[in-house]
Amino acid sequence: MNRSATGNNGAKRATMEENMRLMSKLLVGTAMAAALCMPAAAKDLNKIGISVGLLGNPFFVATIKGIEDRAKEINPNVEVISVSADYDLNKQVSQIDSFIAAGVDIIMLNAVDAKAIAPAVKKAQAAGVVVAAFDVSAPGADVTVMTNNVKAGEEACNYIAEKLGGKGDVVIINGPASSSILDRVQGCKEALGKHADIKILSDDQNGQGSRDGGLAVMQGLLTRFDKIDAVFAINDPTAIGAELAAKQLNRSEFFLTAVDGAPDIEKSLASGNSMIKASASQDPYVMAGQALELGVEVLNGKKPAEPVVLLDPQLITADNVKDYKGWTAAR
Repeated sequence: MNRSATGNNGAKRATMEENMRLMSKLLVGTAMAAALCMPAAAKDLNKIGISVGLLGNPFFVATIKGIEDRAKEINPNVEVISVSADYDLNKQVSQIDSFIAAGVDIIMLNAVDAKAIAPAVKKAQAAGVVVAAFDVSAPGADVTVMTNNVKAGEEACNYIAEKLGGKGDVVIINGPASSSILDRVQGCKEALGKHADIKILSDDQNGQGSRDGGLAVMQGLLTRFDKIDAVFAINDPTAIGAELAAKQLNRSEFFLTAVDGAPDIEKSLASGNSMIKASASQDPYVMAGQALELGVEVLNGKKPAEPVVLLDPQLITADNVKDYKGWTAAR
């Protein structure tokens, strides 16, 4: 028997087996790579949970309509659950827990606290729920769409500084500790801070972002200060309440600015006899609808090119209100 031939045949078999093993590994690797490159299977949007700061504010009513309308374009049979947190952190955390238990696909979140909501967001995501923040940021949210609120506060208070000629006593009516309000106050202070002769009399009173809160806070401020030249309110409902307080106490020496550009403010500016002279406008309907669209992208495994979208505000005054198109939901 030719031992050399036998050895050569064994070596050939070993080489063939090794080649087959390498081929098998290459095929498996190629299949895995292809699987990773394939887009995630599309998921149906069946159920959405919405938690907003305060349903008594027309702004949030418009955001809910924006979400509902866009959701029904995607799936006419989608179930939408909307609730008001009433600016109560514990209540909002409980609402998020309920959404998780209900098996929602996306939580549309208007966080009432810019930082403390983080554990609830993380819990929702761990349960496989997409979290889309709108109007305000929420730590860890998958996507966020909101107005550039620093710019909104800056524009409203630049108007104050200009009308006062860079000199006067100003009050800021603050609100809940959401990122939008913190940013507006920051922008306002930056604008007023450029003028050495403008004094901020008060900036720590929380009007709760509501008419009633604005009324109560302004009553206290008017009792406390004999002269006020201008007031910046963190949103339109607060400004409306503050104006009512001024009328009740027969004080008319000052004017107000705010943020939202809501239909009520639009009418006040057009009337020409309101103490509210300017508002940095937003479009809550468009904002919230866009946040849902991005949330659906995440639901379907697509990473948005811009997970945080900032929308520019527009300062509305008596001079330009005739050209203002208003909130989309109101048209």
